Amino acid sequence: MSAKRKRPETEPAAEASGTQSPETVADDSGDAALAEARAKADENWNNYLRAAAELDNVRKRAARDIEHAHKFALENFGRDLLAVVDSLEMGLAADNADADALREGSEATCKLLKKTLERFGISEVDPEGEPFDPELHEAMSMMPSPNVEPGSVAQVIQKGYALNGRLLRPARVIVAAEAPEGAGDS
Repeated sequence: MSAKRKRPETEPAAEASGTQSPETVADDSGDAALAEARAKADENWNNYLRAAAELDNVRKRAARDIEHAHKFALENFGRDLLAVVDSLEMGLAADNADADALREGSEATCKLLKKTLERFGISEVDPEGEPFDPELHEAMSMMPSPNVEPGSVAQVIQKGYALNGRLLRPARVIVAAEAPEGAGDS
């Protein structure tokens, strides 16, 4: 199946005179259009290959970045905690420290630790006197308390902590119950 037709006998005379027949013009323009389409297809294929390679590189780079983020996420936190460790070690190394100096050093170390935790978004959950919230508090027991409203936290056994608003550990608390009737009457 050839797209070319057999030329009529008048064509050689037309070629000799420098003019082309309509069939020859159509064949040349078809070949040019085909060549142009092939060039465009090749260009698009090369663009696709480049885009696919770039996408693959981005995926690999993102995977490497995530791996490093997991591996070194606590680097700054760890570096800041080293100051707390240094403070504790200095307190332990003190030979002739009296109880007041040790207590003062421990308080300073605790303050340094709390400041470091706050810098990294870790906050205390100290709910004494607040209404009991099972989302933030873990009730250890209930006790009657004339000074605290029933259903509120009467005593904190262990403070809770939150990281940027998300609970890390609930506060362990004792919840106030209603005082028995007649307990306060005499």
